[in-house]
Amino acid sequence: MRYVGIKALNSSLSEYLRLAAGGETVLVTDRGRVVAEIGPPQGKRIPILTDAMLADAVRKGWLTPALSPGSEPPRGGPPEAPLSALRSELEGDRSNR
Repeated sequence: MRYVGIKALNSSLSEYLRLAAGGETVLVTDRGRVVAEIGPPQGKRIPILTDAMLADAVRKGWLTPALSPGSEPPRGGPPEAPLSALRSELEGDRSNR
């Protein structure tokens, strides 16, 4: 276990992060008082964090959950506009340039 002051940590952060990634715990001090602890990631936290991040991404619409094996993909609804209307609108937009 190592101790490091905030000022020294600020100037050599990558070095202390490498130590923590290697399994060592680094205690951060402010005027001789321990204020934080940097250590290797705990195996239990990573899946929980990953699950929470994935659930948040699904809620925000960034991801769509995978289908169950053997299930069919959802069928799309009716198109918003006929293809001919979309093409004519696109041509109109291009002619306005």
